[in-house]
Amino acid sequence: MIVQTCINGARSADFHPQLPLGAEAMARDGAACVAAGAAELHVHARGLDGRESLAPEAIDRTVLALRRACPGTLIGVSTGAWIENDDERTLAAIAGWSELPDYASANLSEEAAPEVMQSLRQRGIGIEAGLASVADAERLVRLDRGNQVLRILIEISEQELDAALEVSDGIAAVLDRAGMRRAILLHGADATVWPFVRRAAER
Repeated sequence: MIVQTCINGARSADFHPQLPLGAEAMARDGAACVAAGAAELHVHARGLDGRESLAPEAIDRTVLALRRACPGTLIGVSTGAWIENDDERTLAAIAGWSELPDYASANLSEEAAPEVMQSLRQRGIGIEAGLASVADAERLVRLDRGNQVLRILIEISEQELDAALEVSDGIAAVLDRAGMRRAILLHGADATVWPFVRRAAER
């Protein structure tokens, strides 16, 4: 079992006064998480204004700070379409990164997911295929990219546990039928965080 810490997510500054938004704050919290047992870190990089950004200067600054604070720890970033809000800008940003993360998540619910995955692969960055629904899993199968991803990220929005588990199991069933044998990361959110941690530990 691998424990991955998502340090800040897409949260805004008003979520909590200690939410790490700057690179040094992420590095500080990342080091604390690794000391507590986390094996990997996933972050949403920010520009100097505190807003999410995929711009090379934001990613490079964040990845470098984390590498210095957490040597040997795998570091991943989000590529969510909402960050740049423009597919071409997202692809151009990825092409401009100098400090490369070990992996990045690509959400199959987003239109440009195939292009984002291709861009990440060209840069030698591992791909976490983000699946939020059975439809996302079916799309991944149709794209025939299962053997090209580092792992599967099951990240669903349902907050009622039975509904969340139903979607999670449905995604896993699609992947199983397609013969996709990749590690699965269960990503809970809010009400499902600890139930998903327990479920991962049971598998």
